[in-house]
Amino acid sequence: MQVSVENVGNLERKLTVSMPLDRLQSITGSRLSEIARTARIKGFRPGKVPKKIIEQRYGAQVRNEVFGDLVRESFDEAVRMENLRPAGQPQIEPTDADEGQLGYVATFEVVPDFGTIDVSGLQIVRPTSTVQDSDVDHMIETLRLQRRTWNQVERAAQAGDLVMVETVTHVDGVRKPEEGVERAATVLGSGMLDRELELQLVGKTAGEDIALELNYPPDWSDATLAGKNAKVEAHVVRVSESHLPELEADFIRTFGVRSGDVEEFRKEVRSNLERELKGALMARLRAEVLDKLIAQHAHVELPARLIENDARGQAHQAEQQALESGQANPHIPFEGFLPASRMRVATALLVGEVARQNNLKLDPQRVNEMLTLIASTYEEPKQVLELYRNDRRLMSDLQSRVMEEQVIDWIATQAQATEHHLGFADAMQQRRA
Repeated sequence: MQVSVENVGNLERKLTVSMPLDRLQSITGSRLSEIARTARIKGFRPGKVPKKIIEQRYGAQVRNEVFGDLVRESFDEAVRMENLRPAGQPQIEPTDADEGQLGYVATFEVVPDFGTIDVSGLQIVRPTSTVQDSDVDHMIETLRLQRRTWNQVERAAQAGDLVMVETVTHVDGVRKPEEGVERAATVLGSGMLDRELELQLVGKTAGEDIALELNYPPDWSDATLAGKNAKVEAHVVRVSESHLPELEADFIRTFGVRSGDVEEFRKEVRSNLERELKGALMARLRAEVLDKLIAQHAHVELPARLIENDARGQAHQAEQQALESGQANPHIPFEGFLPASRMRVATALLVGEVARQNNLKLDPQRVNEMLTLIASTYEEPKQVLELYRNDRRLMSDLQSRVMEEQVIDWIATQAQATEHHLGFADAMQQRRA
């Protein structure tokens, strides 16, 4: 195998590889012979199909597969020979076979030179928190609210009631809807409808009508109303008050606690809250560590093509989601995703470099613990375990996540860290996705 490298930019490399053509032909011939022994083609007995027919039917496909395998193997070998560290997947362009040689040109970016990464001087604030009995009480009340039922009442509506209304809206000289009425329900005080409308509904009984002018905020969910002034006519259809289920055995069993015992239920709720809290604290620590680490290396040039490809991928996903939500031919520019993509690329490269420089290895036990934790949140944990173990992509993503957490934890132990205690509710608030 012959290899040459050309620098086409600060981080971009062009790798030209050539290898004997007979290597491709030899492997292709062997695979076609294996296929010939078992191929079932109408008019021929197994193992008796002429080579010409096997070649016509399978030759092109097998050659492409063999070429792909040779490219992967030779590329890995070539970058090791040249001491290169690719950042992202290479762009492969086959070259014409010449004088018994087969080859390709691989264009890719390399990992930038971060130098020796010293994290001992980073000032890290490490958040801590614990689950209190009051947090368990609050969650149980939340679960009761989620299972509440509604009973229709004849009295006037008050905060916390469920009110069904029919509305007609006039905006920019247009009636919404064009015919009939729009029906909606809101729990007064929840903000599900416009705040001013909800305030006007307080004290009203079924059958009453109200009319008011509303100024919708610019970020209102309905784009036809966002930032506009509208006249709204509303008719109260029904008022209902909530009824919370009692904290008794039947209610508890609906959450998978077969005994129906209150104390066992509380332990289960506490366990779930502690699991969620652990994840929230890690997310906060991750944000804290990465902010400081990325800022420390802000002067280092990052692979521009890798960042752009990531941004284009995010834009494509957003377009697919828009299509699924009913938008026709959405076009979402990738440029808006570039800042977040830059952060993702910087994170991946720096985490990998810290692991390499400090010889940090993936902890299989930690991977199993994370997998078990993920599976425990589903009704059929065994099926989830099998899904991950049989899906290479899922397992690779999980391993990357665990490796990143290992690096974050390691940096936090090496840096100058101070602890900051948070209440459970504060700790659970998302700082950054």
